[in-house]
Amino acid sequence: MITVQNTIEASIEKVWEFWTLPEHIQNWNTAIDNWYTQYAENDLKAGGKFKYKMAQKEGAASFDFEGIYTKIESHLLIEYKLTDNRIGSVHFEKIDNKVKIIEVFEPTKEDSESMQKQWCQTVIDNFKAYVENN
Repeated sequence: MITVQNTIEASIEKVWEFWTLPEHIQNWNTAIDNWYTQYAENDLKAGGKFKYKMAQKEGAASFDFEGIYTKIESHLLIEYKLTDNRIGSVHFEKIDNKVKIIEVFEPTKEDSESMQKQWCQTVIDNFKAYVENN
């Protein structure tokens, strides 16, 4: 399993909203400058589906990142299963006026774990910057 984390200077309500609402996901969910989230769908409930369409800005390539939520505890935990059957979770820990986010996920076999960890850490770092600047 791969683990990434960051601490966000914002209320748990704001962090949860910015992490889960499609209009916010599209603004922070990227790891590489020439990629972006073209589309985000998020039915935040156990059994609900999420789907993010990732695309290169030049339009040369795209892919869907999607799965099903297996457990939701508002402001605390999101567990999911991707369409390729890998699992993951995101934990939200309120610490005074900050929120620590810890994401744990099963890596793919196709890419190195260090690359996947760096990619996901960049995404969570982008999330931190987006929340704290909006």
